[in-house]
Amino acid sequence: MKKRHLLLGFIFSMSGVLHAQYKTLTKTDAQGFTYEYVENDPAKARIYTLNNGLKVYLAQNHDEPRIQTYIPVRTGSNNDPEDNTGLAHYLEHMLFKGTSKLGTINWEVEQDLIKQISDLYEQHKNETNPEKKKALYKRIDEISKEASQYAVANEYDKSVASIGATGTNAHTWFDETVYKNVIPSNELEKFLIIEKERFSQLVLRLFHTELEAVYEEFNRGQDNDFWASHEKMMTLLFPTTHYGTQTTIGTSEHLKNPSMVAIHNYFDQYYVPNNIAIVLVGDIQFDETIQLVNTYFGSMKKGAQPKEYVAVEQPITGIKSAEVFSPQAERVEMGFRLGGAKTQDALYVAMIDMLLSNGQAGLIDLDINQKQKTLYAGSSPMIMKDYSVHQLTGMPNEGQTLEEVRDILLEQIEKIKAGEFDEWLLQAVINELRKNSMAALEDNDAMASEMYQAFIHGRTWEEAVSEIDRMEHITKADIIRFANENYKDNYAIVYKRQGENKDLVRVENPGITPIDLNRDSESEFYKALNQVAVKDIQPEFIDFNKALKKEKIGKINTTLYSIENVTNDLATVTYITPVGSDHDKKLNLALEYLDYIGTNTYSPADIRKEFYKLGVDYSLNTGIDKSYITISGLKENIPAGIKLLEHLVTDAKADQAAYDNLVDQILKSRFDAKSSKGGIQRALNSYIVSGNQLSRFKDILSEEELKAIKPTELVGLLHNFFDYNQEVFYYGNDLATVKKAITSTHNLGKGKTPPVKKVYAEPATDGTVYFAPYDMVQAEISYRGRESKFNKDLLATSSVFNSYFGGGMASVVFQEIRESKSLAYSAYAAYANAGKLDRYNYVMAYVGTQANKLPQAVDAMMDLMNDMPQAQNQFENAKNSALKNIATQRYTKAQIFYYWLGLQERGIDYDINKDIYKQTQDMQMTDLVNFFNQHVKGKTFNVGLIGKKENLDWEAVKKFGTIKELTLEDLFGY
Repeated sequence: MKKRHLLLGFIFSMSGVLHAQYKTLTKTDAQGFTYEYVENDPAKARIYTLNNGLKVYLAQNHDEPRIQTYIPVRTGSNNDPEDNTGLAHYLEHMLFKGTSKLGTINWEVEQDLIKQISDLYEQHKNETNPEKKKALYKRIDEISKEASQYAVANEYDKSVASIGATGTNAHTWFDETVYKNVIPSNELEKFLIIEKERFSQLVLRLFHTELEAVYEEFNRGQDNDFWASHEKMMTLLFPTTHYGTQTTIGTSEHLKNPSMVAIHNYFDQYYVPNNIAIVLVGDIQFDETIQLVNTYFGSMKKGAQPKEYVAVEQPITGIKSAEVFSPQAERVEMGFRLGGAKTQDALYVAMIDMLLSNGQAGLIDLDINQKQKTLYAGSSPMIMKDYSVHQLTGMPNEGQTLEEVRDILLEQIEKIKAGEFDEWLLQAVINELRKNSMAALEDNDAMASEMYQAFIHGRTWEEAVSEIDRMEHITKADIIRFANENYKDNYAIVYKRQGENKDLVRVENPGITPIDLNRDSESEFYKALNQVAVKDIQPEFIDFNKALKKEKIGKINTTLYSIENVTNDLATVTYITPVGSDHDKKLNLALEYLDYIGTNTYSPADIRKEFYKLGVDYSLNTGIDKSYITISGLKENIPAGIKLLEHLVTDAKADQAAYDNLVDQILKSRFDAKSSKGGIQRALNSYIVSGNQLSRFKDILSEEELKAIKPTELVGLLHNFFDYNQEVFYYGNDLATVKKAITSTHNLGKGKTPPVKKVYAEPATDGTVYFAPYDMVQAEISYRGRESKFNKDLLATSSVFNSYFGGGMASVVFQEIRESKSLAYSAYAAYANAGKLDRYNYVMAYVGTQANKLPQAVDAMMDLMNDMPQAQNQFENAKNSALKNIATQRYTKAQIFYYWLGLQERGIDYDINKDIYKQTQDMQMTDLVNFFNQHVKGKTFNVGLIGKKENLDWEAVKKFGTIKELTLEDLFGY
């Protein structure tokens, strides 16, 4: 639940009129509620403040009957007590456990037991004798087991699932804790009932099992060296404040010695309405919505305004460096510390970052990545409340040192300081941001995210809306001045080198007694919630004959599909070519090579600049049996983009040096993959499906083959690529102009026959356990069981089964393995339907657990896979949630075409949701049991296990089945 450190981006600008005047105005609605709005805000958002200080951000989008909800609390790990780090994060977890009304069947008895547990934890925290601490923990475990008899595990999750919520989650970061859901718009009142109850009271129910799950999250972080390098950088940049002196996840010592009293004190101090906001974006009516929010949240008592933690650091006067070691590939990470979200620094950092790395024509894009000076380089801004960090990252080519990568990155900073960038690039960046803002206005999550960030950072909505306009006033001279003043020898740098990580923390299995789940029980609150009447939303199914326009164009009668964009002036053209990597392994290489070469007219850098000047993006993607070439941008620039892309593909100019460098980088990336946990996991997941037979994953061009290929051969593939007959999809509002541009400029095909497609076997799974060694704290185990080939009649039942059995916080697998037994942070199981008619379905499962818990975790998973617990109320919840999701699903705009395309791959030519909805309506628990018995129970699984062998109970592992220990060459084929 820890948030990734990414800048959300600038999603607001004028949609049609430039340089609008933004002004905050106040108005009172018909119900008497006063709100603020910003004149010329394209989102037409309203910001209310209730009498108790709670902020309410509202914006409308009626594309589908759903609402993106965020409830941000203006506090995070920066407010953790220094002797209880990680507190804000595990408090976030505990807000999923209910209250004295939600999640209990006998609060009078349960609360006394929770009080005893709290007192024991205080003794445990203060006890220094290890044996006495163990005895206290054993007593905590015993009373927790007793208390669980009166709890209903995951009843919050069941409650939101019952109203059809999806995306239920939360995250904690330095300055924020944010709770999120996507809900059907007709369920808003029930959502507010649930959330009001949730935020009104903290009950630390089922505490010790959830805390152990948080520790498993800590273990996952230890196995992710990006966490380690990032945390090291933050300690260098922030040596005296909480941004650097403590982490969001907390220390191992603090996680193992919590204080329930401290958690309650924190909740009482920071979880007050005047420190909270509610963000609702989607299918809402303003007046009705604010009245409902006030009805349920307006009665919360205003608290004392929490004291705001403000980080103040001394200037950095020199270069601060450190090293981090892990088995994974080497890289260098640098960070410059600048002012926070409310300062002008944040605008300059964002602007400089786009000048450096915008994906097309930035200095790093062209001077490093395109010229292949390093294996990879990039930059990103991290904007926080009190400070910003401008991060630069680089990975070395073969034989290159991290110090050399550092110098290459710093050269780009020096170019900014010297003004060695084109004047037009500034305006092109602004145009890119404006184009992105038009797309973001259609995205509920992007809009809601910007709103909650404004609240967390204490920024006005006017400041958020006017951001791009204010950036446009920044001149080249301003950029040069700012860069020279702030980008000096005042940065932090972390060298992530290969080697043993000696800082890993490995702890004993605490031996938790499984708690009771009481999945058949319901609290009185839950029963009352289900009695609240809601008017159903009726599903809408697509008639593709009406929604998708189809016509013939050009000399060979190419099929053109089109959908009109009635929202804005963005447009997309996609060429779909009937050849993919299964036809020719060299095709993907040729398309990748195109990124590094130019034409007879343009250099490699100049042609990317031309695209960026136009504000046109292009992508070339090779699927297994089709390729997709896409051009997107403002409608008026699409014809020029079509012409320029045609020129790039058909006039590409071979460059031997660029190809040699590309081969070197491919080989280096392959080498790095063999030292990466993620790379090994991907290889292992492929192996457990294909066994020792040739798979797509391993059927790649060998080093010898790569070096034997001539660049002219690849260029020839590109020049003739459009000779295959294509289909075209257009989304926009100027069809006539685009048709003319395509037919006059683009080669729609010359009837070229695709090569014979290679067929890869999908052998039956036979029960083999494949082991891949890796130095890590956790062990991760994956299951694959081959099923029958795709059958549309299984879609409805498998969907409800996945929700009920293993696909979310309210599922059986999550409850049993995480909630009851605390064996994992992440565990799931699913029936995966094939994406193509001729492919097999698979039963899949996964557990990531502390290595010394692996035997218990495997036993727990296999028990479930052979004996599915049955709970009628949980089934009804999963069924109703599936129905609500279909009823509120609206495929709109370009989504319609890609939904239809996916159905075609499965041999379906109509909206299958119509069948699924009817079948789900008629579904009974017996149908789910029959599905489980026929398709899951007794399934023979191939198993993939990754972990450090020395930390595993190998005798227990042998009991899993026949073990085959794999080498890296077995896994990767090289």
